[in-house]
Amino acid sequence: MNLEQAQTIIEGALSAAADAGMNALCVVVLDSGGHLKAMARQDGVPFGRVDVARGKAKGAISIGANSRQLEQMALDRPYFINGAASAIGGDLVPVAGGLIIVDNEGNHIGAVGISGDTSDNDEKAALAGIAAAGMQAKS
Repeated sequence: MNLEQAQTIIEGALSAAADAGMNALCVVVLDSGGHLKAMARQDGVPFGRVDVARGKAKGAISIGANSRQLEQMALDRPYFINGAASAIGGDLVPVAGGLIIVDNEGNHIGAVGISGDTSDNDEKAALAGIAAAGMQAKS
């Protein structure tokens, strides 16, 4: 994933959120190695939301499952999620809003994490951002 694609994901997510009347958001885009590619925090978003958005994205790309699935894992296997969070440095937020971005062959090429509204709305904005970049999220 390149910088232009990451910025398009952010722009698409923020545009969709504005159209839907969502709260201000923080959007974090990571590459396949979990490194920051791009980030935007809208005015009025508390500074801690940056870490929440990053934790959604990093947890997803690190474990190989979207953060909504990580939420179910946290309920079913809390020791695993706690251990995984520790192993990756604590950056794992197991609630909806973190999606893995895949290429046409299903390879993980990055992740987006969003925080600022409800987790369901964060995920909707993430999906819209990924679609705006002509990419797809892991199902």
